[in-house]
Amino acid sequence: MKSLVKYDPSYLGVFDDIDRMFNSFFDLEPTWTRTPAVDIREESDKYLLEAELTGLSEKDVDVKVQDNLLTISSKKSEQTEEKKNGYLVKERRHSSFSRSFVLPKDADRDKIEASFKNGLLALSIPKLPEAQPKSITVKVS
Repeated sequence: MKSLVKYDPSYLGVFDDIDRMFNSFFDLEPTWTRTPAVDIREESDKYLLEAELTGLSEKDVDVKVQDNLLTISSKKSEQTEEKKNGYLVKERRHSSFSRSFVLPKDADRDKIEASFKNGLLALSIPKLPEAQPKSITVKVS
């Protein structure tokens, strides 16, 4: 006769405990499973936004502008299959993120440029011409 075992949803098993321990100790969680770090700076004629997207390619990244909302998002799926010594191991990973930013009133939404190199997404958001500083000549009267 089998005995009853109390169900504990917080306990996933000894292998899950070991995986969690190694992932936290060695920080082995892929960076693309986290929300990316973003730097934003303002220059006289534009705003520059840089997002660290290590482990992604330009095909994995989606940049959209709707009204005054700029959204950077990604969905990535990986599947591996390994046949070894009579065993078949299949692993699947799915991850996604989405970050949105409200654009300033002086941003020219129609002229935003994006580039991607070595896991760094760079967005150049020009300011509207009327919002840029103008020099005024002082006349002597």
